[in-house]
Amino acid sequence: MTTRTVLESKSKTVTIGFDEPFCVIGERINPTGRKKLAAELEAGDFSTVEKDAIEQVACGAMVLDVNAGVVYNSNPNPNETEPPLMRKVIELVQGLVDVPLCIDSSVPGALEAGLEMAEGRPLVNSVTGEEEKLEVILPLIKKYNVPVVAISNDDTGISEDPEVRFLVAKKIVERAADFGIPAHDIVVDPLVMPVGAMASAGQQVFALVRKLREELGVNTTCGASNISFGLPNRHGVNAAFLPMAIGAGMTSAIMNPIRQVEMEAVKAANLLMNHDPNGTAWISFARVVDAVKEGATFAEAAKASAAAGSGRGGRRRRRG
Repeated sequence: MTTRTVLESKSKTVTIGFDEPFCVIGERINPTGRKKLAAELEAGDFSTVEKDAIEQVACGAMVLDVNAGVVYNSNPNPNETEPPLMRKVIELVQGLVDVPLCIDSSVPGALEAGLEMAEGRPLVNSVTGEEEKLEVILPLIKKYNVPVVAISNDDTGISEDPEVRFLVAKKIVERAADFGIPAHDIVVDPLVMPVGAMASAGQQVFALVRKLREELGVNTTCGASNISFGLPNRHGVNAAFLPMAIGAGMTSAIMNPIRQVEMEAVKAANLLMNHDPNGTAWISFARVVDAVKEGATFAEAAKASAAAGSGRGGRRRRRG
């Protein structure tokens, strides 16, 4: 079975699929838990967004998640403040990088504002199995003909039982079909629980990903860092989790591409899964690692490598 979820920017196409390289969705343009970024956005300062957009793509992000969920001190109503901020952030990011976007919001008005502004075919993050959400979000997905992340919780909350989470995902896929949305445009997030709180969390998600792939034929994603929440040396846990999830069939993750150890794990997994023809990406990444050993930061080395690649015609730039 081959399922392909196609995302597009103005000039670049990214395919999420079982036989494709693992899709890294950069998570950093998100003010949740980042007080400094939230304050900057409310003040109209987009310097951190600019830096994060450029660095994430240089470090290997194939898609950028864009979240404008700032609770303004001056106006706590996100239905009023988030849609115009989403428009501004998407416009800015599209002018800096050429990768597709993932429009991330729990506010329907912000999702639509993002969809109106986005060029190409973005991913929408997200819809849940809650009836109210299905009735509001799925018509938007159909109207704009875009793929959507389906999160496996519903009106009853997040179940610790993986079979229940599977059934919620199945419900969303079936309801999407009622709206004329095909399964290949549904990317299921089976919900990764913290392994520090639930010892079987890793085993659960690996089994769930296999089941989602084999029985529903859908692509999958997750918030990769959830697995290590509350633990020491989180990046070590994340770096072990990602290749195991990829081996189980997971096809994308929302993660931090600026973390070298985690990107190294993804690149190695692509090589081992035969999703890196001739090892080209691994060899290129090794040069970045060598530069880090010589004293550069990972982001600096990755940006230098990306700039060299664009000079050889390896990376298309936006015009204007």
